[in-house]
This record gives sequence, C-alpha cells and structure tokens, in this order.
Amino acid sequence: MIQTLFGSIPQEPSLLDRLKAGIEKTRTGLVDKLEDALSGKKEIDADVLDELEYALITADIGVKTTTEILDQIRLRVDRKQLGDIQQLKGLIREHLLEVLQANDRPMQRVASPPAVVMVVGVNGAGKTTTIGKLAQRFKEEGRTVLLCAADTFRAAAIEQLEVWGARTNTDVIRQKTGADPSAVLFDALHAAKARKVDYLIVDTAGRLHTKDNLMAELEKMRRITQKVIPSAPHEVLLVLDGTTGQNGLEQARKFTESSGVTGIVLTKLDGTAKGGVVVPITRELGLPIRYIGVGEQVGDLLPFDPETFIESLFSK
Repeated sequence: MIQTLFGSIPQEPSLLDRLKAGIEKTRTGLVDKLEDALSGKKEIDADVLDELEYALITADIGVKTTTEILDQIRLRVDRKQLGDIQQLKGLIREHLLEVLQANDRPMQRVASPPAVVMVVGVNGAGKTTTIGKLAQRFKEEGRTVLLCAADTFRAAAIEQLEVWGARTNTDVIRQKTGADPSAVLFDALHAAKARKVDYLIVDTAGRLHTKDNLMAELEKMRRITQKVIPSAPHEVLLVLDGTTGQNGLEQARKFTESSGVTGIVLTKLDGTAKGGVVVPITRELGLPIRYIGVGEQVGDLLPFDPETFIESLFSK
C-alpha cells in the first residue's frame, strides 16, 4: 500500500519495474560490485571485507551503516554463524532494509481538506519540477489540487510553476515577482478553502541553508499557514538532489531545524550510481523518504517504500 495524506491506496502494479529501471545505475554499481567481491571466493577473509566496504561506500550507503554491516559480518564469522559467502548479500540486504524501515512512518492523516504541502530546498534540486509531478500524482489519485507560487524571489520561478500548472491542468495562485511570499500564501490558503480542493502545494524560494533571512521567511510562512489552517502544514517536503550524494546531508539538517521538514524527496536518482544515499539521509536525519525522482517526465516521481526499494536494488 502507498501512504497518502488521506489514507492508503493500492500500490501501482508496475512500481517495482519502474523503480528497477529508475535506479539502474545504483543497482548495477552496488550489486555488480558485491558480486565481483564475492565471485570465486570460498571464505570470508580480509580481502572480501575490503571489497565489500568499497562497494558499499561507493554506492553512498554511508560510513556508519557500512561499518555496522562489516561489524555484523565479522561477529557472525567469529561465532561460526556465517560460513557461506553467498549469505553475505542477504545480510547486507536485511540490514539496509532495517535502517530504512526504522525511520519510515505514515503521513499525517488529514480529516478535512485542504491538505497543505510545503516544498522547500536549494535552487537546482528540482523543487518546482517536483511540485508539478506531485500535482500530477495527486490528481491520478482522484484528488483536486491548487498550486501556490510563493517563490517570488527567483526570476521566472512563477512562470516555471505556471508551465507545470498548464501541463497538469492545475490552477496557480500567484502575484508579481518580488511580492511578499507570505501574502501569496495567505491568498492561496483562503482560495484552497473556498474552492474546497484536496491539496494545496506551496512552492517556496530556493535558498541556501546558510541564508538566515530566507530561512526565517520559511518560519514566517509556517506561522501564516497555521493561522489559517491550525493543523497545517501537513507535510513539509525537502527536495534534495540525489546526484550530490551525502553533501546534501548538511543542507537537510539546517532545513529540518528551521522549517520543520517531515519528509524527503530525492530527485535525479536515474542519473547517479549513488542512490544508496537514501540510507544515510534517512538514518542521519530520522526522516522518511517520501518520493524519489527517476526521470524528467511528469509521471517520473515515485512513492518510496523501503521494501520495494530494497527489492528493486537487489533483484535482477
């Protein structure tokens, strides 16, 4: 089942196949390296462990998780609980799934719409594109959607969102470039309530986590939202570029502190062999991955499910 703000819906039949295709580079990089490390080996020795470590680190699984996996292997070998080298892949798979499941949690249930989803992140991570894809996904679930163009700082940001609005047949609440983002949001919140839409998705200005004034603006927007809809925002999604690997972790920490991030959207995973970064990101931040981007088309935003992701990573 896939979690939504209005409850669970059946998982798409093709999700596993789409995930396998979307993270092909990561799967090839990790699984092929694991198989190379184990190929022809009859015992678990220091060389095997070194090759396993290399495979996991280069897939961006993270030093902490890699160390834990290797420590588990050594412990089981010492206790004679692990002798078959082919069991190693199963142990690695099991541990990665445990890490992802430990921080996976359902979205907040919304009793009465609109559900307000704020989308935050740095410029270039694919934030506005993600919003367009989210609108399409929500509509395919049979929901009504309104977009809020609260990125009034960047030139052409409003126009870019309107392009996605036209592409997904979704209305956009906007003002002129340079307007107060909180004022745009205020209008959009009232419009969403008046029109009785299911989802209001809020585009915010891309900002570096080091820019204190812009980060303060996010906090102001949260306060405005809560004045109009006390339980909102129901989700604050941080969009991270998957190709940056673990460099995105520090960004994510700062955004989490200032804007109350509730989940991660990891984009551009189809273009990197470092898709294993989902593991350290969810582990270090204690946040669930909500969606992953695996292409440029409007339907290329997939819901993240730990079991399906791990299965797609290790299955042929």
